Amino acid sequence: MTSDPLAARLTRVQGPLFFPVTAYGPDGELALDPFRAHVRRGVDAGAAAVFACCGTGEFHALTPGEFRDCVAAAVEETAGRVPVLAGAGYGTALAEQYARIAEQAGADGLLAMPPYLVVPDQAGLLRHYTRLAAATSLDVIVYQRDNAVFSPRTVVELARDPKIIGLKDGHGDLDLMQRTVSAVRQELPERDFLYFNGLPTAELTGPAYRGIGITLYSSAVFAFAPDIALAFHRALTTGDDKTVNRLLDGFFVPLVELRNQGRGYAVSLVKAGVRLEGLDVGEVRPPLTEPAGRHTEALAALIEQGRALLKEGA
Repeated sequence: MTSDPLAARLTRVQGPLFFPVTAYGPDGELALDPFRAHVRRGVDAGAAAVFACCGTGEFHALTPGEFRDCVAAAVEETAGRVPVLAGAGYGTALAEQYARIAEQAGADGLLAMPPYLVVPDQAGLLRHYTRLAAATSLDVIVYQRDNAVFSPRTVVELARDPKIIGLKDGHGDLDLMQRTVSAVRQELPERDFLYFNGLPTAELTGPAYRGIGITLYSSAVFAFAPDIALAFHRALTTGDDKTVNRLLDGFFVPLVELRNQGRGYAVSLVKAGVRLEGLDVGEVRPPLTEPAGRHTEALAALIEQGRALLKEGA
């Protein structure tokens, strides 16, 4: 953890946000050595921040002790080079507990996952995230998706809390996001509130989100093909529409179509990709299942195709 405010560090990022998978051994137990190698490779490749034990990292499948060990390992491997944020979720009491564990492990901030199962109203969501933000000294990014979708007014109220520094959108309603950005800008003109495109395979919607001023995004592809993810990020950032469209049409759109072939593939297909790249991070834990063999083969071919597209533009 550094003395530099997390929001300022994230504002300056120059690459995709890295969500490492959590590694397990053949016995299904936590395997910290390959996890450390995975984090190290990502940071060395140019990750702008590490989000440990979040959705792609199977937060739902980890015990509190495993969560602590993974977050601490990520903090050690990054050695302050980039911020480390950790997931925190379930009901309010457990979310607060995970937040405290992350703080003790040295995390720089939290990604607040949706509450477990229940569908609260806006007042309940506001109470939940405000309490979570008060549980530690860490800054919080709230993750909008599934049963945690916020009205613009609720986001304004969240943004009034100085420890809630941003909103990651995994819902995908651009009309809602534009109204949210506008509401916060009008109500809190001095507030540097951050927004993130957090949809699975966020590159697919990157140009659209960039059109409403949201430039930060998470990249599942970075976990297994950082060269492709970074090339797309550079092209999107510099306005190289030709490369953006080439990679969208030839890699990211087919990847999304492949991801949609199975439930849980937003996690398990990413983990398969990491294994294809030579790092044995094990299989996903139940209730997720491994991709079908033909889908793993299709992913391998797609990675090769993506790299061929990079050579075409070189």
